[in-house]
This record gives sequence, structure tokens and C-alpha cells, in this order.
Amino acid sequence: VDTLSRSEHPGKIPPKKHLPTCLIFLVFLGFFSSSHVNAAAIKQEIPANAEFFNTKTRYQDADPFLRENILAINVSAVKPPAPACIPIHLTAIIRHGTRFPTAGNVEKIAILDKLVKSEAKGDLSYLPELKAWKNWYTQETAGHLTAAGRGDQIHLAKRLVKTFPTLLTKSNLLNKRVKFITSSVPRCINSTLAFQQGLKESLSIPGNLFRFSYNEEFKYTVNDTLMRFFASCERLLVTVLNNKEAVVQVTLFEEGPEMSKVHQRLSDQLQIPYANITLGQCDHCHFYLIEVCAYYLCAYEFSILGLVTPWCKLFDRAEAQVMDYAGDLGLYWKRGYGHEVNYMSSCVLFHNLFNRLETSINQFKSGQPVSEVVNVQVGHAETLIPLMTLLGLFKGKISLDANNFAENLHRPFNCSKNVPFAANLMAALWSCPDGFRLQFRVNENPVALPGLSYSPLYEEVKKLYADLLQGCNEEEPPKCSLQHPL
Repeated sequence: VDTLSRSEHPGKIPPKKHLPTCLIFLVFLGFFSSSHVNAAAIKQEIPANAEFFNTKTRYQDADPFLRENILAINVSAVKPPAPACIPIHLTAIIRHGTRFPTAGNVEKIAILDKLVKSEAKGDLSYLPELKAWKNWYTQETAGHLTAAGRGDQIHLAKRLVKTFPTLLTKSNLLNKRVKFITSSVPRCINSTLAFQQGLKESLSIPGNLFRFSYNEEFKYTVNDTLMRFFASCERLLVTVLNNKEAVVQVTLFEEGPEMSKVHQRLSDQLQIPYANITLGQCDHCHFYLIEVCAYYLCAYEFSILGLVTPWCKLFDRAEAQVMDYAGDLGLYWKRGYGHEVNYMSSCVLFHNLFNRLETSINQFKSGQPVSEVVNVQVGHAETLIPLMTLLGLFKGKISLDANNFAENLHRPFNCSKNVPFAANLMAALWSCPDGFRLQFRVNENPVALPGLSYSPLYEEVKKLYADLLQGCNEEEPPKCSLQHPL
């Protein structure tokens, strides 16, 4: 997301021109078993900078509680508002699982690999390992879900069955009271299928993901209006995503003292001319080619294969924090609080959520069965960040700018923690003795809405968002139209 390639320009649906998506898992699994058989032996080793991989962070590194046991439930974090409360609905908006680098980044990794092999020199102890590293990333699998990403979703589904055992039931699944919505992008569709597989395994429902046939049992709906709203928001595309002036803080930080130190040290370590280190900017994210590719190559190798490779040794903790801030800075100004249109573009998803909550309440109050006890929506980091921002979550006391890196070292707007692979925003609706209560959870941990408790009354939530519920058009957000005044 912070390094969008040309093939994933936010205004376009990526073309489906690679291998059939149902084959990607098996292609990768075969590669994994034959070429990286030693990965499992060192899988527990964790890079020192694993918590600073921004949107390339593993889910269990954003929440280390899961490192020891990926199916563990943090009981203190999943409590109902009160013992007498019963859950009546859950909406889970989920980012796709761990993916391969996108097409543009596969190309950049190849350039980095060639540069290191041809120009790097000196007495760096692990330089021979960097030069011997074999680039295995291909355009055929670019951007697709990995085996690890499939596991992300299977494990999440299994944890949610434990957390909401009265909602995610075999009966509710078979009676189609659990609905699935996904982005059209293959990694999201495959994440949806993997989530469904996790439910099947937890609930002992026959059927396997690898039948190579459409899953008639648990259908899903492709809805890009909801899950890729950012791609159809004209004002967002014109005034922010394709406007360098809108992200000037990102450019200033890249040219500032913190990033310059990272450039210079990398140049010194590899003995590659400084000018070569800082060439080849990414058109859409303004990040410099070399250090970003090298830094995130460590992240990819770890998240996909479980390997801690020599690429991880190139950056120390302080430099990792700079790289992480650079990523957050781009997301802040392109997807978060930097510009109003960034988050107002998510109005359609906001209304979709609250309309469903209203329907669930009305059905429950009238004595009818709630027709949709769970709604699972699978999208992207670009889906989650604007909606979280619209809700007022993770807003710090000061903005993220080029000149306040030190002041923002412990910022709430931290995408390594908030939006790792398989990140999720959940809204759990409860019927309690004193009324309906709503819990929001991010990555399965409770979050408090601005000025409210962790489990406020639903009516309090509606008062908090009264203006949005009244003036945030659910069909086509007015702020997305260039004709509508800001």
C-alpha cells in the first residue's frame, strides 16, 4: 500500500492476467517445500526490526501475544460488555493475508539484486550472502496471496469461532446467516476462501479449498464499491493520489536529515555510490528505490517464508524506525488524517456497517431471527485506514509531518501495529440488560471510540456520529465529486 506499483494504481482494478488464482497456493507450496525446506527449522527466529515493517508486518508481530500460539485467545481482550450481554451481530472488515510483492516491486527487487551483485564491494561480513541470494520473486505470482497469507485467514477464522461461538456456528453457516463480501482483487478472494476454510475446519464441515470448483456452500459477493471505494473517488484520485503537492511532507522527509542518514549508511555499508542509492524513485509513493526494496525485502522473506535473511542486517533499529515513519507519513497524507477526502471516501462502507447494525437491532427487537449474524468483508489496507480514520481512531495530538519524527516516535497512527497483513476492524453488537451496546475491536483488541468507553451504548455511538449518519452520502460520497465544494 505504501509502495503501490503501476499495476495497482489506486484508480484501476488490477488486471487478472496471471496464473488462475486457485493454483497460486499450490504453486507456492511446491516451491516452498522443494526450495526452502530449511525455513521451518529457523522459523522461530524473528528479525530485530519485525515490529517496524509497516503494512508488511506479520499479524502476530503486531500482536506478539500470538507468537507462541497462533490460535490463542486473549481472554481479557474479548470480554462482553457485561456477563448478561449476548452477541447478536458481528461485522468483520479484514485486510487480505500476507501477499507476494506486487508487480512493480518485483521489478524493483530485480534491479536491487542486480545492483548489489554488480556494484557492492568491501569487507561487510555478510556481503557474500547478499550476492549469493537468489531472486525467486516472479511476475506470475506478483500480488497474490501466499501460503502464509492463507494461514493468516484460517487462523483468524478459528480464533473468531472461539471468540463468538454463538454467532459463528455450523447452523448459521449452513443456513446462510453468515455473509461474505470481497474485493475483486484475487488475493482478497483467496483470503475469503481461506477464511471460509478456517470456519469449515473449526466447525467440522466437510469440504476443502482445493476442489478447484466454485464454493456453492458458502458463496461470496464481489463488491468493489464497498471494498475498493478509494478507486472510484474522483476527488481523492485527482487532488491527493495523483498530486505531488498533496504529499509534500513525504517528499520533505525523504530529503531530510533522518532519511539522508539511512541513505549514507547504506551507501557506506555496500560501498555503492550515494547517487546510485538515491536513484529510481517510486512514481506513486515517492520512496527511494534502493533502501525501500532492501528494507522490505527483509520483511517479505520473513513474512512469506519465515526466513531471517542477510537483508535484515542492513538496517539497525533506529533506521527501521525512520523507514517505518516514512511509510506512515505516506499513509497519513494519502489515506488518513492528512486530507479530509481520504477518509470521507469511506462513507459508503460506514453506512453499510450502520445500516446492518440497525437492521439487526430491529429484527432482534421484533422477535425475528437476525438474518445476518455475521458479515465478513475482505479488502485492503486502503479499505481499513480511511474507515478507521473516519471513526476517529488512532488520531494523535500532533499531525505527522516531515519535521516531527522524534515527537511522533510513539504515535497512535502506527500502521505496523494497526494495519499488518490480515488486519481487521470488528464491530460487535450486544443485547444487554440496559440496552444495545457496540464494541469496536482492531486486530481483535478493544478500542475506544473518541470520548466513549470500550463498550458504549449503541445510542451513544449514533450521537457521536450523528453528522456522518446524516450528511455522509452512502451511495456516492459528495466529497468524492470534484463538483462538490469542500
